Amino acid sequence: MRYHQYQYKFYLNASHSIYIDNKKGQNHPHTWEIVLDTIKVVDGFVQFNDVEKSIERFLGSYQDKCINEIQPFNVTNPTLENICDYFKDTILQILAEMGWLLLRIEISETPARAYIIDLVDDSEENIREIEANYRKRVDDVYHESKNADEVASELLDRIAEK
Repeated sequence: MRYHQYQYKFYLNASHSIYIDNKKGQNHPHTWEIVLDTIKVVDGFVQFNDVEKSIERFLGSYQDKCINEIQPFNVTNPTLENICDYFKDTILQILAEMGWLLLRIEISETPARAYIIDLVDDSEENIREIEANYRKRVDDVYHESKNADEVASELLDRIAEK
């Protein structure tokens, strides 16, 4: 199956200080650029606004703050690489719950410096998992909204069609 790619860009104003040789450096601000390359795994209308709001809600906990003061970076060195890795894991989960797959994340702390994690090699397995989980959630919601007689009638109709 062929999928169309979508790219999202977000900007995060936040400061951090990193540890080098067990010494904490000076706190300094960045306007972080976060670029997400994605594909929509499940069929249906593309709800860009829903995706954007979900990601912005996650990033909002870091907006205009010192990253060092927010978990997990209160115990993990908030280097560009560590931030990207943590954001990748969280954003991957957010997108998967909405039927999307993260192919690549790029985070820049300056226009000339970025860190990239490419997830394309994992995409086939992740697509199947996202599709299955998404369909199960849709089916669960669908069946919860019907009474037992409607579900039984629908199942009998499906069996009769086969």
